[in-house]
Amino acid sequence: MADAASQVLLGSGLTILSQPLMYVKVLIQVGYEPLPPTIGRNIFGRQVCQLPGLFCYAQHIASIDGKRGLFTGLAPRLCSGVLGTVVHGKVLQHYQESDKVEELGPGNVQKDVSTSSFDRVIKETTREMMARSAATLITHPFHVITLRSMVQFIGRESKYCGLCDSIVTIYREEGILGFFAGLIPRLLGDIISLWLCNSLAYLVNTYALDSGVSTMNEMKSYSQAVTGFFASMLTYPFVLVSNLMAVNNCGLAGGCPPYSPLYTSWIDCWCMLQKEGNMSRGNSLFFRKVPFGKTYCCDLRMLI
Repeated sequence: MADAASQVLLGSGLTILSQPLMYVKVLIQVGYEPLPPTIGRNIFGRQVCQLPGLFCYAQHIASIDGKRGLFTGLAPRLCSGVLGTVVHGKVLQHYQESDKVEELGPGNVQKDVSTSSFDRVIKETTREMMARSAATLITHPFHVITLRSMVQFIGRESKYCGLCDSIVTIYREEGILGFFAGLIPRLLGDIISLWLCNSLAYLVNTYALDSGVSTMNEMKSYSQAVTGFFASMLTYPFVLVSNLMAVNNCGLAGGCPPYSPLYTSWIDCWCMLQKEGNMSRGNSLFFRKVPFGKTYCCDLRMLI
C-alpha cells in the first residue's frame, strides 16, 4: 500500500512539472504555429530558419492566458495518471499472486519453476504489456479530455473546461466511442515500444556486456533506459497519430481545417502524415527547423 501511494505521489509530481512541456508539444503536434519563424543557429553553428522552441512557445501561451494557462488540462491528466498507476499495479499484483499459488502447487509443496533468462523476459514483458494495456484502456477517456482541453487554445473555445462537463459533451456528441478516439495507435505504440525496449535490453545485457566484470552490472541498469529511449523514438509516430485522432473533427478549430485535415481513420492519418513528411512533428521542442515546402497556419495568415 505504501509503495502504491508513493508511486502515485511521485507520478503526480512529475505530471505537474511536465504539464507545460506536454501542452506545448500537443499544440505543435496538431500543427499550430502562432509565431513566425526566426533566423537562428543549429547545433553545428550554421544559420537556419527555425520555428520557436519550447520556451518561446510557452511564453506566448503565458502572455495570453497567464502562467496558470500553461497548466490547462492538468486535472484530467492527473486523474489519468493516478488511475493508470492503480490499475497497472493491481494487474501486476494479480500475476504475482498467481505465481505464488503455482509455486506452492497441490499440497502446499513448492515446485521447481526455474526458467531460462529469455523465457523469463518473455513472461515479464507479456505481463507488463497486459498491465499497461489495461491501464491505457481505462484511462484513455481522460487522455482524450486532456488533449481537447489543450487544443481548444487554438480557437479560444471553452467547450472542454470542466471534467464532468467534458464527459457529458463527448457522450452527447460522439457516444461511448468518442472517449476512445485514437486508442488503437496508442495501444500499438505502447506494445511495440515495450517489446522493442525489453528485447534490445536483453540482447545488450546478454551478448554485448560481460556480467563477470563488476562495473557491467551498473551498465546493465543503464541499458534499459537507453533502449527505452531508442524504442520510444521509433514508435513516436504512433503517439502523434493517436493524439491527432483524439482531437480530429471534435468540434474544435484545432481539429478541423485549415489547421488539421479531417481523417477517416488512423491509417488515413498515418498515410497522410507520411506523405507530407510530418511523422516526427512535435518530436523536437528546441531545434525546430522549418521543413522545406511546408505550410503552417498562424493566426489567419499563412507562412510558407
